[in-house]
Amino acid sequence: MPEQAQYHKNPEAVSRLNPEQYRVTQQDGTERPFANAYWDNHEPGIYVDVVSGEPLFASVDKYDSRSGWPSFTKPISKTNVVELQDSSLGMIRTEARSLYGDSHLGHIFDDGPADKGGLRYCINSASLRFVHLDDLEKAGYGEYRKLFTSDKNTDDK
Repeated sequence: MPEQAQYHKNPEAVSRLNPEQYRVTQQDGTERPFANAYWDNHEPGIYVDVVSGEPLFASVDKYDSRSGWPSFTKPISKTNVVELQDSSLGMIRTEARSLYGDSHLGHIFDDGPADKGGLRYCINSASLRFVHLDDLEKAGYGEYRKLFTSDKNTDDK
């Protein structure tokens, strides 16, 4: 995978977030199910952090969990998704945050497809920006095109 040091929490990007994106990414919020941009997106491409631009998830690992949020079986690179313990609702959950942007992404559950590792990365659309497969080169993510042409779709780091 490409050099990732170029990604960081961009104050200018934070200032451009709409109120929902700010609430979710900066205040650890959760958007409403079935009322968000990507829960039913079936287009090929990658999902990047709305604050830092770091690549997080690929559509090849997205599935319909019937939860109303975009759900993935794994991240593009496990190093870009930080897992933290979250006990904010009186229960222990695993929070997913972006490494460089430090954006709250959502939560990780163990009820995903067993044949894909059993995890469900339940992610808020408000924390993501979708880059269509046809736009990867133009947007600076051309090296991720290989995720859509090889047998091994994502990096297992």
